[in-house]
Amino acid sequence: VKLVESGGGLVQSGRSLRLSCAASGISSRDHTIAWFRQAPGKVREGVSCIRINDGTIFTADSVKGRFTGSRDNAKNTAFLQMNSLKPEDTAVYYCAAGSFITAARLMHPPSYDYWGQGTQVTVSS
Repeated sequence: VKLVESGGGLVQSGRSLRLSCAASGISSRDHTIAWFRQAPGKVREGVSCIRINDGTIFTADSVKGRFTGSRDNAKNTAFLQMNSLKPEDTAVYYCAAGSFITAARLMHPPSYDYWGQGTQVTVSS
């Protein structure tokens, strides 16, 4: 399994960014693609996740209304649309893949077996 993120960068507060996660080698039909972020000195935080088999999307309360996860199954790619960015959104953003994850464990990093290399998002005030 290989996950490759792209789309990070430096933006001003209030602007938008769209992250992409290109996935390959995933064979399980019951898998979930998730977005996590980790700021310096902080724990890795779940942001959004998508169950690929039925398209159900879960979004963390901390970003609800500003961030939206989506996927293009034909291209094996997941996206994270981030609007109204704030300086506190500054972090390295990772996509992750895992299979047979219960709803209660969707935002827990140990639930995921595969991780991308991460992409830096920096929001200036």
